[in-house]
Amino acid sequence: MKKDPQRMSSLGNTRRNRQHFGNTLLIAILAVFILLGIRFVYIAVGKHVQNVSLSKQAQALYTEQQTVHAKRGTIYDAEGNAIAMDTNTYTVYAVLNKEQLSTTGKPMYVTDKAKVAKTLGAALNVDQKKIMATLTSAKKDTFQVEFGAAGKNLSIATKRKIEQANLSGIEFTTQSARLYPNGIFASHIIGYAQPVEDSNGLTALVGKMGIEQQLNQKLTGENGIKQTKHDSSGYTLPNSQQNKKAVKNGDNVYTTLSSPLQNLLENQMQVLYNKLQPKNMVAMMVDTKTGKIVAATQRPTFNASTMEGLNDQWSNLLVENPFEPGSTMKSISLAASIDTGNFNGNATYQSGRYKIDNSVVPDWNPNGWGTITYSKGFDLSSNVAMAHLEQQMGATAWQKYIKAFGFLKSTKSGLPNEASGTMQFSQPIEQANTAFGQGITVTPMQLLQAYTAIAGDGTMIKPYYIDKIVDPNTGKVVYKGKRTMVGHPISAATAKSVRDHMTDYVYKSYGMGQDFKIDGYKVAAKTGTAQVVGSNGQYMDGMDSTLNSIIGMAPAKNPRYLLYVTVNQPKQVPDQTITKWESDVFKPVMQEALEMNHDTAKTGKTATVKVPSLTGTAVSDASQQLTAKSLTPIVIGDGKKVTAQSPKGGDTSLTNQRIFLRAGDNLTMTDMKGWSMGDVLAYAKLAGMSVTTSGSGYVTEQNIAAGQTIQRNAQLVVKFK
Repeated sequence: MKKDPQRMSSLGNTRRNRQHFGNTLLIAILAVFILLGIRFVYIAVGKHVQNVSLSKQAQALYTEQQTVHAKRGTIYDAEGNAIAMDTNTYTVYAVLNKEQLSTTGKPMYVTDKAKVAKTLGAALNVDQKKIMATLTSAKKDTFQVEFGAAGKNLSIATKRKIEQANLSGIEFTTQSARLYPNGIFASHIIGYAQPVEDSNGLTALVGKMGIEQQLNQKLTGENGIKQTKHDSSGYTLPNSQQNKKAVKNGDNVYTTLSSPLQNLLENQMQVLYNKLQPKNMVAMMVDTKTGKIVAATQRPTFNASTMEGLNDQWSNLLVENPFEPGSTMKSISLAASIDTGNFNGNATYQSGRYKIDNSVVPDWNPNGWGTITYSKGFDLSSNVAMAHLEQQMGATAWQKYIKAFGFLKSTKSGLPNEASGTMQFSQPIEQANTAFGQGITVTPMQLLQAYTAIAGDGTMIKPYYIDKIVDPNTGKVVYKGKRTMVGHPISAATAKSVRDHMTDYVYKSYGMGQDFKIDGYKVAAKTGTAQVVGSNGQYMDGMDSTLNSIIGMAPAKNPRYLLYVTVNQPKQVPDQTITKWESDVFKPVMQEALEMNHDTAKTGKTATVKVPSLTGTAVSDASQQLTAKSLTPIVIGDGKKVTAQSPKGGDTSLTNQRIFLRAGDNLTMTDMKGWSMGDVLAYAKLAGMSVTTSGSGYVTEQNIAAGQTIQRNAQLVVKFK
């Protein structure tokens, strides 16, 4: 067959085109491989891609970085007992969704509502009918339910108690929290801390009140960073853990608060608050030798563990809300009059009413007591006497002493939002009014600071509540509280003279402070009853419109303690004068403080011992250990081993003090005759009883006879005399 030249030419061209394309493709592929090779060599040598380090990326891929949370510092009382500390709390919830099954098909929802209601009711101290109502009233599509406030902030002990029942569908969430084991315990001074989430999503406890807020930065500490390397399978490589940044735990804060006195003060204040139903109350005790605040509280208050009552009173009444002090100011004006040389106690004046310009200064007894001496006028708390003294020394001199005693300026206590107070002082009547505590506002902290000058022979010292701050990482004391003189407004002779007048106020037959006598000790005191200004700017009338107070010191000649108590606008004053009721706080707390330091008063030294830890010890052995340390064991129950004790092991106790040991649950009542109120409260707390008290001093009567079985949640009623 004859070949077609045109067709042959076309085939040749196709062959050449294919060869050309193949050569081009080969060159292109070689070029790509060359470029890739160059790139791989570049990466292998430089280990960077688009300015990203591959070695660092690989390291990050197998390196885990964790935040190590700093432990918030613990706050302690004067005896070294924790009163605020870090913990975890738990919220219990019930899963109701029946689709929730384990990998083996086991139900992970509530299958036995009756058992759940019974168990949670007992553990949460809630009527099981309410638990059942929560479980049964939920809508069909409800995934889970919670149990309100009762199911939140649970302790680990409560959580474990619930878990032991092996309830299907009952789960818990965990929260970082602050534990306040004493509940109501100087709550506005200690304050509280709550978890707050920061911009990085990390949760930390932040102080919101009191010391927790004041020292938040020191208490918080600094988080650390920990790095751990893993292999490609996720296993931790040996010796790969390292701290990139060391954690710094928060500083520990030791307060000056004495737990025995604080607990006693809290109890007595609550009893009085319940009886009188006032708008508010304040109490604070200061060691006049050092300035240490050994006990302080207010009403309304709150339980820092549950936050119950917090909304009733946010302000710290010790420093935030100035008020007109009334007649407790008279000791200050008397001091100024004596110190300026104007006071003559034997001179006389006409009591009842005193006209200044077009205004009248009235005595609380508008008819007066006739013509009496100025000394007697002080003992009778005469306003007219004080107005005369102010005019005799002159407004300029009086104002100088007001400032010298530290009024109208902050004491710089450190507590948040401290106020300075105000004064109306332009007109003669206003100047006279300030001499008996009207027209000038003060805080309890200011008044107590001023009175330290009277107690301390003219030297005024600053009350303080932080004993020391310790860095737990090094053990170093980073701050130490100390006695600080803040003024010397009067002479030692003047201070002694004022104390003598305050003693007469208590012990003279006509003195107004007779309700505050304490057996075995001389007390120097001054009471006050100030009218309260209403919303219309005018003074209100009636007992329920007054601020009643007592400030006193003992022993009178050489005071060790100074105690101030206020009762503002009581709604009820049943059967007795207000001073009778105030003495139910003042006398037992002051007496307890003096008894605790009885050895100090006599010898200048305090005989103390460390209480041994006795939990789990045989009762007989525990009693022998305490006796050997000159301590008195009081056993509650008939068990063979100690299950709880008060004070706890490691605490410091004065010699010859009672140490309470609980042994088992079969409890019988002890004869309390002659006990102090502090001992009664410690015993009752360990035995699980609530207490109602009346009077002060030592136990004379108790409603549960010695030897009688103590029923669960028993109410103990004790009379003191």
